[in-house]
Amino acid sequence: MAWTPEPTYDKPDISVRATTLYYQIVAPVMLPFLDRRLLNLFRCREGTCFFQRNRDHPPSGKEFDEIVHFAPVEQKNGRTEDYLYVETAEEIIACAKVQTVEFHGWGSRAGAVETPDRLVIDLDPDPRLGFAAVKAAAHQVHRGFEAVGLDSFALLSGGKGIHVVVPLEPVAGWDEVRAFAKSFCTALAEAAPDRFTVALPKPRRRGRIFLDFLRNQRTATAIMPYSARARPGMPVAAPVEWDELEGIDSAGAFTIADTELLMKRAKSRKLKTWGAAAQRVPTLR
Repeated sequence: MAWTPEPTYDKPDISVRATTLYYQIVAPVMLPFLDRRLLNLFRCREGTCFFQRNRDHPPSGKEFDEIVHFAPVEQKNGRTEDYLYVETAEEIIACAKVQTVEFHGWGSRAGAVETPDRLVIDLDPDPRLGFAAVKAAAHQVHRGFEAVGLDSFALLSGGKGIHVVVPLEPVAGWDEVRAFAKSFCTALAEAAPDRFTVALPKPRRRGRIFLDFLRNQRTATAIMPYSARARPGMPVAAPVEWDELEGIDSAGAFTIADTELLMKRAKSRKLKTWGAAAQRVPTLR
């Protein structure tokens, strides 16, 4: 299949210099989340944005040959593709210098590709719903995870919704993690059908929040903490504490203009351990 560029979000005016300066500052706090994680990079140049999914999709991936690392991963079609990953803050900055705006990560890392170390539920709301509904839903998902013995963490997506992130020990395989995520989300949707849905067709999501469990399958990605977003105002995917979520009014509450504040927050006692927990998905019965 021939590669074609993907559309921008409202054609934002993206400055490579501005995003590079941002990543030069935040790269050290991003690194623990990105280190050796397989990445898809969202790059923007000359008014066009596109996903760099691996070295050869699109072929411009060869620009990365000297600045990042690659892990060979076998695809469903039997082909092997080289996926990008980084190991240092300097490599994150190098990606920014070749027009990377957004960092999207797999659920697994190089060297352990088949055993994910995180589970993500993306709360994707009907556009007619306000952010208050998204926050209430995130708390309900959080309580659901607590009920099955799992710690979870809230990430403002920088877009429309909230990602609920569950760190895992890299023990279970993709099928087990996906099956648990689907079962968990389906149970929530069945318990509150007026609030949640797991239905893919958008017409069936009207007035509800789509619990996107599909982030938890091989090759799927989710936005990484502290990644900028290629949207007007350049919001940031920002970690937040559950008890401060009530005072936040949008998923794009933080932008690259808040770099100093984001760094201060990242080093705070509460957020310093954000996203860290030694736990495994419960066994389905």
